[in-house]
Amino acid sequence: MTASFATIILAGGVGSRLRSVVSDRPKCLAIINGRPFLSYLLDRLAQAGVNEVILSTGYMADQVESTFGNRHGQVALRYSREETPLGTGGGAKQALPLCRHDYVLVINGDSFFDFDWNDFFAWIEPARMRLGMVLAWIEDSRRYGQVVMDSDGKVLRFQEKNKAAGPGWINAGVYLIEKSVLADFPSDGPFSLERDFFPAQIGRKFFARGYHGKFIDIGTPESYAAAGEFFASINPP
Repeated sequence: MTASFATIILAGGVGSRLRSVVSDRPKCLAIINGRPFLSYLLDRLAQAGVNEVILSTGYMADQVESTFGNRHGQVALRYSREETPLGTGGGAKQALPLCRHDYVLVINGDSFFDFDWNDFFAWIEPARMRLGMVLAWIEDSRRYGQVVMDSDGKVLRFQEKNKAAGPGWINAGVYLIEKSVLADFPSDGPFSLERDFFPAQIGRKFFARGYHGKFIDIGTPESYAAAGEFFASINPP
């Protein structure tokens, strides 16, 4: 990729489904093998060469800021705090004034995908793409719905969650978006990237790249319980 980019992690979610097992902190600070979830994501971004991240916070924002401060290892941290819930789209859009580049890398702060970040960065072609999405291939897509793309990677449609769904490509929660596209989206209040923004971009230089790798989100007690083994398997001692 020839264009440079800023990086935003969406770390403002309440995590309602997780409250029965993580009630004293925001979801991104859920402890896994003695470490907050967000630290694993920041470490992986550092390995991919990212040296500055904007954390979009909301619920229990003070805890996030006191836990990480202004730096995590070699990664400088800045904060964009939601005073009222803005959703994934509204939170990302609010953080744009802190972004000094033409593109923004937006990442969900409650999921982790073990894939080749640098391959994704190299794949992005600003001349023909305004939005690039990472997809993960999983064997059971019932919780997520599927993303359908053509042979060139152009996103064609999103399929809703389906109890009968089998293997397929799912949204992995990693997006490279031309800043002006998100800034011009006609909403100054709460909106969802997944439900509002992305469907509106189909047919507008919206591409996806799929990878086979280990994926987890910690949005449910069951997936959170599996997270310790997941990270032990990709970060062996």
